[in-house]
Formats: sequence, structure tokens, C-alpha cells
Amino acid sequence: MESRPVRRIRGRWILLALGVVAAAALLWRYARPNGEAGPARPQASRVARVVPDSLRIRTEVLNGTDVRGLARRGTFALRDLGFDVVGSGNSSEKVDSSVVYVHSGRMDWGELAARALGGARVVARPDSSRYLDLTVVLGRAWRPPAETFHP
Repeated sequence: MESRPVRRIRGRWILLALGVVAAAALLWRYARPNGEAGPARPQASRVARVVPDSLRIRTEVLNGTDVRGLARRGTFALRDLGFDVVGSGNSSEKVDSSVVYVHSGRMDWGELAARALGGARVVARPDSSRYLDLTVVLGRAWRPPAETFHP
């Protein structure tokens, strides 16, 4: 049978070994390849804004397909490009090609959104009762950009 001091010493060595392993794991987790301190995090890709900072284009993004989450991806993509997306959801109409409906009469804003989407049809649909400038209905042909980091 071991004496009490021997067990204490053995316990302290075990605690020390666990502490060294934990410290090594933390260092390995938070060390960057270039030697900088801090956690390695995914970098958000920089996207050039197409909407000037002085302009606010209130936009609604709707999913016109059966693909789940397409409106959410479109919302992120258009916000990254500078559009003020104030709403998103599903559309009752299913479309193959994306459509931009212009409610405010600013067809140039609709063309800007169509170019930002990589091509879309622009349709004038004046409606002063809505607090929107554009409604974007994403079609089956629209492909979202590579996933950017959104915390």
C-alpha cells in the first residue's frame, strides 16, 4: 500500500501533465501559420459595392423556386453589394429566370440590381403604397456567389 505523500506527488505529476497537454492544445488551436497571435478565423471575401454609400435602395428578396434558403443567400449577396434588403421570403410565383420589379419608378436602380444578380429581367410595377423600391424574385437560373462568412 502506498503512503499518503507518494499519492500526493503522483497526483501532482498527473495534474501537471494534464496542464501541459491543455496548454499545448490551446497553443495549437490558436496559433496561426504566419506566427500571429489569436484564433484563426475564416476571412470574409471582399465584394465591391455596386450601390454608392449615399444611396439607399430598399429591396425585398423573394425565392421563386423550390430551393430552400435561396432568398436568404440572395439577401446576403445583395446586402454585400450595398442594397438595403428590408425583407425576404418565398414568392407565390415560380420563375426560371430572376425578375426585378421596380416600384419606385427608378428603372436605373432595377438595372443596377439586375447587373448585380448577373442578369435578370427588369419590369416596371409602380406601387406607391409599398415601402419598397425593388422586389427581386430569384429564379432557378440564379446561382448564389461563393458562400461568404456571415457571423
